[in-house]
Formats: sequence, C-alpha cells, structure tokens
Amino acid sequence: MKADCLRPLWLAGLLLAGPLMAEDQRQLATLPPPAQETLRQEMLANLVALNEILGLVATDKFKEAGAVAEQQLGLSVQGRNRDKPFDARPGPHMPQAMRALGMEGHRAASEFAKTAQAGERDRALALLPNLTNACVSCHASWRIR
Repeated sequence: MKADCLRPLWLAGLLLAGPLMAEDQRQLATLPPPAQETLRQEMLANLVALNEILGLVATDKFKEAGAVAEQQLGLSVQGRNRDKPFDARPGPHMPQAMRALGMEGHRAASEFAKTAQAGERDRALALLPNLTNACVSCHASWRIR
C-alpha cells in the first residue's frame, strides 16, 4: 500500500529529471580557458547593454539607445580584445560558423544604432528583435563547455 502512494511521486520525479539528464545537443566550441572567461564576461556585458537599450527604448530615448547599441554591441566593438594575450581572445578560437553568428549580431546592432540615432522610431522598433536573433541562434547552437 505504501509503495502505491509513492509511485506517483517517483513517476513525477522521473518525468522532471528526464530533461535534466538529456545530453546537450549543441556543438562544442573548444576555446582555451582564458578565452572562455573573456567570452563569458562579454556575454554578461551584452545582457547589461541589451537591458539598457530596452529601458531607453521604453522611454522613447531612441538616440541614446542607438548610442549604447553601437558602443557596446555594434561593429565598433571589433578588436576590443586585441590587447589581451592570444589565449584570452575568443574570436580566433571560434569555429567559423560561430564567429559568423557573432558578426551577424554586431551588424544588427549597428543597423539598429544607425536607425535609432537617425530618429526613425518605427523602423528602429522593427529592428529591435534583430539585436537578439544572433544571440539566440548562437546560444542554441553552440556551447563552450
């Protein structure tokens, strides 16, 4: 009788644990540990920048949102790691497809920035999802550990 009472709990536990035990199907990008840490810090900074951009857009501060997008996410950030040791620079260690997704994200940020800074509110709003499209694609496809 006691086993019958526990069976639903056991089954629920099994069902909930299944996804946790599933193998990660994303491709592994093997980066040296210092490059992994640099990339992790960049991703955290990108989230902060995206949050700031969304806050500015929500208050109709498009020119400021565009400035943040370009300065923190756009093509102008290219080369920001050039002073780091080679092993701490993620770009050279990334597979080409992963790097291409990153470049797509930088281009999208610059396009949004240019449009927002020009005061083209409706077009900037339409471009806003593009800021995260490459992020979502990359994180869904790649892992570094």
